[in-house]
Amino acid sequence: MNPSDDFKRLYLNLSVAQLYEEALRRREAQLSQIGALVAYTGRYTGRSPQDKFIVKEPSSVSQIWWSPVNQPLSPAQFEHLYGRLCDYLKTKELFAQDLSVCAAPRYRLPLRVITEYAWHSLFARNLFIRERELKRPEVTVICAPNFHADPKRDGTRSETFIVVHPQKKLILIGGTQYAGEIKKSVFTLLNFLLPQQSVLPMHCSANLGADGETALFFGLSGTGKTTLSTDPERLLIGDDEHGWSDEGVFNFEGGCYAKVIKLREESEPEIYCATQRFGSIVENVVLMEGTRALNFDDASITENTRAAYPIEFLPRVVPHGVGPHPRAIFFLTYDAFGVLPPISRLSEEQVIAYFLLGYTAKVAGTERGVVAPAATFSACFGAPFWPLPPKTYAAMLRERLQKHSVEVWLLNTGILGEPGSPRISIAHTRALLRAALNGSLQKKPFEEERHFGLRYPARCSEVPNLTMNPRGAWKDAKAYTETAQKLAQRFAEQMNSHGGTE
Repeated sequence: MNPSDDFKRLYLNLSVAQLYEEALRRREAQLSQIGALVAYTGRYTGRSPQDKFIVKEPSSVSQIWWSPVNQPLSPAQFEHLYGRLCDYLKTKELFAQDLSVCAAPRYRLPLRVITEYAWHSLFARNLFIRERELKRPEVTVICAPNFHADPKRDGTRSETFIVVHPQKKLILIGGTQYAGEIKKSVFTLLNFLLPQQSVLPMHCSANLGADGETALFFGLSGTGKTTLSTDPERLLIGDDEHGWSDEGVFNFEGGCYAKVIKLREESEPEIYCATQRFGSIVENVVLMEGTRALNFDDASITENTRAAYPIEFLPRVVPHGVGPHPRAIFFLTYDAFGVLPPISRLSEEQVIAYFLLGYTAKVAGTERGVVAPAATFSACFGAPFWPLPPKTYAAMLRERLQKHSVEVWLLNTGILGEPGSPRISIAHTRALLRAALNGSLQKKPFEEERHFGLRYPARCSEVPNLTMNPRGAWKDAKAYTETAQKLAQRFAEQMNSHGGTE
């Protein structure tokens, strides 16, 4: 099946400069002062998880984790929607990029992304792997923001839809301009396909130390996954999506999609410099009137401002996108309640528990209606992207932990102490991270936090002014105990929903 055969006005594999010209000519985007392309996504400034569907077809129906994030669409509904979408696109100018996913050659999949917008074509070019030798696509994504579904006829919830057909390896996106849907729908498909080849797909970043050892960083949006893996002392393998095979770790992508709200050159120089280059896309960032300078502090459009750029825009990367089996894994959590230690070393059972929990917290003001810290759980640190039951991925992780003797740490990148306490600084978090990676933290005496059973180092010489015991950061002992007990209870309730760790 080659959907491109139906589209006659298709601009194939345009260069970066050509896509800039088309995006500007069609008034899809603006040019910033420093040469980045600035795009605005309108009504949707983030993903639409309630509008995501998986086609319920015979070959995969018994495998899928049917849930609110994996809603079924019948084959007949899919064909009807696909037919209407093709009819709509036959009259449009379209853009296609031939790319691939999975840096490891054994698992490489040719990919074609067909888009209605030129800037979406550049987004795909930036985010996926650019190939010298093109092969016939095995995976196809069609993205048409201006085409809207009819819920009564098409079986969707609204005019917006993201539909994944596992058997046909075909993805349909419509009714939303948010480019992240392209990236995450491909990730969802890979998360179905790769376990069949004994590859654990992971929502994590990865980097490589001078000692040749790989570290993985799992975390939800805002926890520091991209920031901490983009380390001036280590080489970046990838910032978001990876596979763990029998040979080691490999990046799924060829680019980065970094959150840039309140981005600072002094604290994140590599990411900041990447946003200042021709070829980068900056999404939903306000341009200052007159100068067209990027205002990273302005969240009037959304807190979820983003930059999409090729990974080679960063100074220190692993060009082939693969690394050996990891020796250290970090689960990142933004604990807005201030009761988790800055860093804790996890036992195997705790690893599985926290992997299934996927805990972080939303902070007041970051989303409409959030007026106080709110605990958030996302299984395997990415529930919206897992087509298979979470315990399938947890079992694969456990198997690899046992085989490769990996150390796993819980890293709190949120606050420590009463509400209103400042966020733990990036400098302190980096120091803890490096101490864990170089082995010095393991030599310290450890203590145990009684509410969560977490073992943490009693001190860290690299950050002598950081309190390691969360209780010690609170002036009100009673308030600390009540807050910790409430969060621990939430953890227990959430784990019960998964049926425990077995």
